[in-house]
Amino acid sequence: MERGAGVKGRGFGAATIALHTGRETTPERENSPPLFLTSSFRFDSAEQARAVFAGEEAGNLYSRFTNPTVALFEERVAALEGAEHAVATASGMAAITMVFLALLSAGDHVVISRSVFGSTTNIANTLLKRMNIGVSRVALSDLSAWEAAITPATRMFFLETPANPTLEMVDLEALSRLGRDKGIWVVVDNVLCTPCVQQPLALGADLVVHSATKYMDGQGRVLGGVIAGARKLLMDHIYPMLRNTGASLSPFNAWVLFKGLETLPLRMDRHCDNAERVAAHLAAQPGLGGAVLYPGLPDHPQRELARRQMRRFGAIVCLDLGSRERAHRFMDGLELAIITANLGDGRTLTTHPATTTHAKLSHEERLSAGITEGLVRLSIGLEDLRDILTDLDQALERSR
Repeated sequence: MERGAGVKGRGFGAATIALHTGRETTPERENSPPLFLTSSFRFDSAEQARAVFAGEEAGNLYSRFTNPTVALFEERVAALEGAEHAVATASGMAAITMVFLALLSAGDHVVISRSVFGSTTNIANTLLKRMNIGVSRVALSDLSAWEAAITPATRMFFLETPANPTLEMVDLEALSRLGRDKGIWVVVDNVLCTPCVQQPLALGADLVVHSATKYMDGQGRVLGGVIAGARKLLMDHIYPMLRNTGASLSPFNAWVLFKGLETLPLRMDRHCDNAERVAAHLAAQPGLGGAVLYPGLPDHPQRELARRQMRRFGAIVCLDLGSRERAHRFMDGLELAIITANLGDGRTLTTHPATTTHAKLSHEERLSAGITEGLVRLSIGLEDLRDILTDLDQALERSR
């Protein structure tokens, strides 16, 4: 069985890759990929079982670490990210944890940007601390701070760009060059962009991690995560950790995510179209000009950086309404947008990071990451633009 033969090595665009890469046809000649719901796989003989387990013969062993449906999803993500290989996990946080566990040991040191997802900070504050792994937190956009934080034990830079939820960015080419010069792995959480908007590996990063739960699914249905990068790095370090710890993606979820990827380029363009117009509309409202955070706004201090390393400006828009009380009034006044901790759904979603996704951080940690009590995150959906704007306008009026 041959996967994606029609698009390999041909230089196709993202929409074509998303539709055709990872096709695998069984003797049944199905057009849609099969779903292999099985925990284990049969062998023709005891000798074949021995040979497959020994790596002398190709074949599936056990769905904890080899499953054809999961492999299809991995191949399609790798193609979209421009990576040699990808390894799927049970969730985005499983992917991040696998990277830390597989690449860091007691006595090592990692530099993490202050503005990362709350659970990533919690892992750094708890699991890495218990493992005697040193952690330094730096301002994402300050390249001199990254360099100053390096010690002889530094093994990894970990970051999100744009950051969740502040949308702060770093010059990925410059940071990757610093990591390469110092022998430090650069790992980028690319969840807010997806490979359709930004490709960190092409800018010099070593690994990219995703919560596939977000835009890759796109409909809020299943959990999933994935790590993409060089085959040797993944197979020598990440894959053995996944195989032994079992934080694997289920075949059903892999099938859902695989199909979700088919429309990812189309959806991301619509998400970004709507977000750009929402941001411009909100910024034009009296009293809201400086309160709207979006890299595509003309007065955003990192707009040119975003233009240089991102294909679009993304689908997240943030508002700082000055206080928790007003932020909550605004969210409660929304009639179309949904209050939930997720993002990347087809529908417009909203959350209050200080009391939800980043609530476990200390007040000081939140402020250092730019997460104020008045900050509201909007994940702009695929609805008619007019309906999104009407909903936001009436909720803002109520919040006053």
